[in-house]
Amino acid sequence: MPKMKIRKNDQVEVISGKDRGTRGRVLRVERPNSMVLVEGVNLIKRHTRANPQKNVQGGIVEREAAIHVSNVMLVDPDTDKPTRVGSKVLEDGSRVRVAQRSGAVLDK
Repeated sequence: MPKMKIRKNDQVEVISGKDRGTRGRVLRVERPNSMVLVEGVNLIKRHTRANPQKNVQGGIVEREAAIHVSNVMLVDPDTDKPTRVGSKVLEDGSRVRVAQRSGAVLDK
């Protein structure tokens, strides 16, 4: 399984594709195939059949589809610009993610 530097609830910006420049929050990370689901990005129209037992209404539903992790970049909390992600070991021995652009610690 590939190592992912982007996690759930991270603020990311799309850097390539039809949604380039769009920002959103990561809703889900799929590690086996290196995909992320970003809020409001890569919207598809899904034709759903009504299912009264599950209380699902039929029709055309617009929802997000997964996008490859190489097409998104994490947004630096300090500079509010896309940045690469590195890692750093703190004095107490814990490993944290660090924004390469500003050096800001991304993990709380």
